[in-house]
Amino acid sequence: MPDKGTQENPQNVLVAAMHGDTVAIIKRWRRYLVSERRFAENTVKSYVRDLGEFIGFLKTHLAEVPSPKHLGKISLNDFRSFLAKRRGDGLSSRSLARTLSTIRSFYKYLDRMEDISNDAIGNVQSPKIPHTIPRPLSVTDAKDVLQEVGGQENEAWLDARNTAVLTLLYGCGLRISEALSINVGDLPTGNAADAQAMTIKGKRGKERLVPLLPVVMSAIASYTELCPFPLVEGSLVDGNPLFLGKRGKRLNPSAVQIAMRKARIAMGLPDSATPHALRHSFATHLLSAGGDLRTIQELLGHADLSSTQHYTDVDTDALLKVYRASHPTEIKR
Repeated sequence: MPDKGTQENPQNVLVAAMHGDTVAIIKRWRRYLVSERRFAENTVKSYVRDLGEFIGFLKTHLAEVPSPKHLGKISLNDFRSFLAKRRGDGLSSRSLARTLSTIRSFYKYLDRMEDISNDAIGNVQSPKIPHTIPRPLSVTDAKDVLQEVGGQENEAWLDARNTAVLTLLYGCGLRISEALSINVGDLPTGNAADAQAMTIKGKRGKERLVPLLPVVMSAIASYTELCPFPLVEGSLVDGNPLFLGKRGKRLNPSAVQIAMRKARIAMGLPDSATPHALRHSFATHLLSAGGDLRTIQELLGHADLSSTQHYTDVDTDALLKVYRASHPTEIKR
């Protein structure tokens, strides 16, 4: 029986449950995810955790430690048994689909880099995931949220910081991780009253140019003026984080999530009104106002247009307005 630490740590599960040669393969796969696929640290941890669950299942299911030879011989029923077991553990269809995606990614690596093939994995059907449309805030609620978070804290600089972060999410369509990874040296120089642009590094290290409207620049300027910590001093200015926590370290996402939750409760908004909902709102409001889908794709940093379409749900009235303004049969009326 593995100890508690082994059960909770996915890396320990891998080491304890696998053949030595399989451990070496896993390590190479992990390096591949980081160096070749350029996955974010949290994504890699998630992949390792999911694979750890699979390997732990195989050890029990096969009644022996899985070796590289075993990995090539896992049957369709074995894969199905694993998914059924995880379903019994209480995993949702979305989580099951993510786990299966991890295993498929691992087997693609085995086939390409380790000369281990398994045709059965290609025949495993993904769980059906109910289609959910992102729930953006209304234009009024989005603006009011930015006002609400500016009056929560006992210290003015913390209010200004929270306002600046959320203004970046709504004004630029950033992910919260992207906003909090901005360093002082990333900011453009110039007057806050002028529209400018900044290079943002998104998922897998992909860079994109994001316009910074005057309202965004003004919110950042208000924060930097009030921040009690030295943001622009020292020899490593370019690497200094822009947004800081109470102890002067790079801001943790939880602080922004708490600020948004307080605003949501105060305004009587639903639980779906999260920091990420502001990114949805950015895209949806741009599209509703006639923004080009391809341009919005670039602003969001999506590699695939279908991802943008998922984020940018437009209400029926907005669609009808575009139709009536553009379709020849309507223009003639």
